[in-house]
Amino acid sequence: MMTSESKSVCFARSRLFKLMLLCSLLALWQSAIAVSDNQQNLKSLRERIQALQKDLAEKEITRNKTSDALAEVERNIRSMQQKLAIIKESDLQAKSALAQLEEQFNQLRKSIGTEQHQLDKLIYHQYLVSHQTSNYLKLILNQDDPNQLMRDIHYFDQIARDRTNAIEQLQMHQSQVRMLAIESQQKKQAISLLRVESAAQQKMLEHEKSKHQVLLSQISGQITQQQREINKLQGDEKRLTELVHELNKLLLEKKSKDNVINNKLPDASITGAPFSALKGKLNLPVRGKLMNRFGGQRSGKHVTWKGLFIRSDSGNEVKAISDGTIVFADWLRGFGNLIILDHSNGFMSLYGNNETLLKQVGAHIRGGDTIATVGNSDGDSDSGLYFELRHKGKPIDPMTWITIE
Repeated sequence: MMTSESKSVCFARSRLFKLMLLCSLLALWQSAIAVSDNQQNLKSLRERIQALQKDLAEKEITRNKTSDALAEVERNIRSMQQKLAIIKESDLQAKSALAQLEEQFNQLRKSIGTEQHQLDKLIYHQYLVSHQTSNYLKLILNQDDPNQLMRDIHYFDQIARDRTNAIEQLQMHQSQVRMLAIESQQKKQAISLLRVESAAQQKMLEHEKSKHQVLLSQISGQITQQQREINKLQGDEKRLTELVHELNKLLLEKKSKDNVINNKLPDASITGAPFSALKGKLNLPVRGKLMNRFGGQRSGKHVTWKGLFIRSDSGNEVKAISDGTIVFADWLRGFGNLIILDHSNGFMSLYGNNETLLKQVGAHIRGGDTIATVGNSDGDSDSGLYFELRHKGKPIDPMTWITIE
């Protein structure tokens, strides 16, 4: 019969257990809240990154359009500069042609002046001679040679016609010079107007170019700034994602540690059945608490669990999960005292970290036989059994073959 003292101890232990359970649930609840908050923060970060990336894409389009517009402005400026160069060349040619015409005009005027002076003398002399020849009787009385007189008259008449032709040619040249001068002046005025228009157009284009360059610089600066912000937010997102992942793993492991406890051992009830038919019907080799999950992160970033570690007291019996033959029973670095059972058809079970190995290589084992005792022969701080299942050499998840009771 239980004494009052024993009842008090049991009551105290019960209260302590309930308190520990409450603390565990509280810690789990707080961790779940932290994960929820972090997930909300992660969602906000991703939405911010998406908004920035959309705005960045729009700015990229605007920058491309601005660059195209700037290129078009520069092409227009080059075209205008080429037109100005052609105008300048035409102006120089017009000035050169005008100078040549003015030189010819001056030479003609000089020649005409000399010839006009000589012509005046000849005309006056001719007038005198003509006046004399009008009086035939006077010629006779003067006893002049009529033949010589006729020759002189013919000579003077020819000179008069030549001078008349020269005057007409001079007048024609003067008219041409005047027309060319008028045309040159008109061309000068057109060139001057075109210059003014071209200068105004070029000034406007230069202004547009400057405006586009400023806009392009501003957009490029905004794009660079937003790209930096996106990179920073993506870094924050990566760190927060890793944190949420780690917290979820810790919660899963904590839930696994808190809830998964094995109390049933293998027995001989499945003796004789092929191992491949036992999926979901096997029991864990020892009683104890599961401390990890298959595939979970172990020590190191890229190291995962290939089996299960079941915390159990030293000296507890380790049972074979099914019929098989022992193919290895020795100490192995990283696994301590290790036993490996071959269940045929490529299936093997591994039992490591044992204190004592009770069977030798070659022994035929039935399901439920004791093959070792629990220890920490690999130097772990906790005593327990490391258990693996393998098929054709590759680790498989024991939890898909095991029933926890």
